Amino acid sequence: MASYSARCTFPSLPKTTRGKPLVLGGDPKGKNFLYTNGHNVIIRNIENPYIADIYTQHSCPTTVAKYSPSGFYICSGDESGKVRIWDTTQQEHILKKEFHCLGGAIRDIQWSPDNQRIVVAGDGKESFARVFMWDSGNSVGEFIGHSASINSCDYKSTRPFKIVTASEDKCIGFFEGPPFKFKQTLQDHTNFVNAVRFSPDGNVFISGGADGRAFIYDAKNAEKVGELGPPAHKGGIYGLEFSPDSQHCLTVSGDKTAKMWDVSTQQVVTEFPFGKSVEDMQLGCLWQGQHMLTVSLSGYINYLDKNNPTQPHRILKGHNKPMTAMTVTEDRSTLFTGSSDSHINYWDSMSGNDGEMAGKGHGSQVQKMTVMGDTLISIGLDDTVIFSSARERTYGSHVVKVDSQPKDVAAKHGQIVIACVNHILVFEGERKVTTLNVTYEPVSVSIHPDGREIAVGGAQDNKIHIYQLSGMTLSETRVLEQAGTSLALEYSPNGTFLGSAGSDRRVRCYQLPSYETIFDDPTHTARVNCLAWTPNSAYLASGSLDNNLIVWKPIKSYDNKLQIKGAHPMAQITDVVWISDNILVSTAQDSTVKQWNIS
Repeated sequence: MASYSARCTFPSLPKTTRGKPLVLGGDPKGKNFLYTNGHNVIIRNIENPYIADIYTQHSCPTTVAKYSPSGFYICSGDESGKVRIWDTTQQEHILKKEFHCLGGAIRDIQWSPDNQRIVVAGDGKESFARVFMWDSGNSVGEFIGHSASINSCDYKSTRPFKIVTASEDKCIGFFEGPPFKFKQTLQDHTNFVNAVRFSPDGNVFISGGADGRAFIYDAKNAEKVGELGPPAHKGGIYGLEFSPDSQHCLTVSGDKTAKMWDVSTQQVVTEFPFGKSVEDMQLGCLWQGQHMLTVSLSGYINYLDKNNPTQPHRILKGHNKPMTAMTVTEDRSTLFTGSSDSHINYWDSMSGNDGEMAGKGHGSQVQKMTVMGDTLISIGLDDTVIFSSARERTYGSHVVKVDSQPKDVAAKHGQIVIACVNHILVFEGERKVTTLNVTYEPVSVSIHPDGREIAVGGAQDNKIHIYQLSGMTLSETRVLEQAGTSLALEYSPNGTFLGSAGSDRRVRCYQLPSYETIFDDPTHTARVNCLAWTPNSAYLASGSLDNNLIVWKPIKSYDNKLQIKGAHPMAQITDVVWISDNILVSTAQDSTVKQWNIS
């Protein structure tokens, strides 16, 4: 049987929440940056962001991650208040320490400059922050003075050491140590304080609040020495970062702008305007070397260009909501992925360069997609079918409203068949020509390569219905009994086999024209969601709720499968396609696209 290796990963975007600051982490060596989504910590190369690694060992959704100053370790926190400290030098990311620090979600993490101490801040009951020794977990001080969750914290990089905290009680806490003790409270803001950062040279720190104001304080005694602007922004400030030389500061805001400031003059040097939609609000930023990054509410990561402030020189446009559908163009060069938030993105199948479909798309979750020629056909939970241009990557103006919820779509030789909850639709091109009402609930559909036969999986009767398609008329010719619902059906490209996968966790392969069962295998341990054949019909791939991929050879043998266990850890696999006879692509609810070499 075959063997496999991971080829590449196109990772998810950061998870964002309107009105909540988002914290990015930077590699002290200037190579990578960090963010979180779901249970994952995503490590991306800042020069080539399609070089990525994903840490998947948290049992709860992650919230923030930061490199140690040495670059050898990462400390990541999650919604339960737990932190994990793990190695960055080995591919296995060996866990060094794990501590439960707070009674709620961790919102920010900072290391001491000597790599010995870590301060964490966030939600809690009695305490909203803690500083501890990284190797023992022993506390190195006590944080008092706040009455609400802390959004941000920072550790002064030069002696004498200080820690500042920014809270939803509208206050900034100033602490001296170690061991750290409360020194004073700063009450200049009139709304939540969302971000606070020391300058790298240790001379000042700046706070940013939901009131749109940014104050500058002396780092030694917390005396206020000035204000950016004022005010700095027309909307709330959600993130700020200093330049490596401490001369400038970058702020991002809900007013859909980012601004670069001269710290000494407290004046704007460059303003970076974004769009006018809610999705263009800016929630986080990172200044690493020559790179200035911001994160929009959409999750898009923007690489700012000081020489062209109105247009970032790069925008990373993946998904940050669960992926629900995927398809590939007939020449296998472009992938299209759809998600639960109605977005459809396109990807170069080799390089990973991506973008978002232009125009108005679906109003809710993308259910399934397929490509026929230059036409991308997508169906959504808004009960619509959209015919779009795969070449121009724009949504089409032809939108068809269907009478019941569409579940699956297949297309061959100009014919499009859509399985809906109450009926089966047949289109010739973009024109509906046949509606077949049925007594069962169609949930999956596939068209034989010759275009004269279709298979439909039923949810209520647990059967596969085989229809002859003649002159746009459907007539049932055969019924295959199943133990569960066939959630995915796929004819092989050569027309020799029909693959079926279902709610009973079994994958079946039938040989045509007799529909003899080649195998009926329960290796998956949970519902199987998707199937795909290689272009040469030699292998069938399946993806499941159990996080696993299996590659099957259509033969009668116990040794006919290759398992990729934990292909998407902590996330069910939602779709699979092949971009060649040896490269399998999978998507999952972790918003990640993964490619696998099958040799």
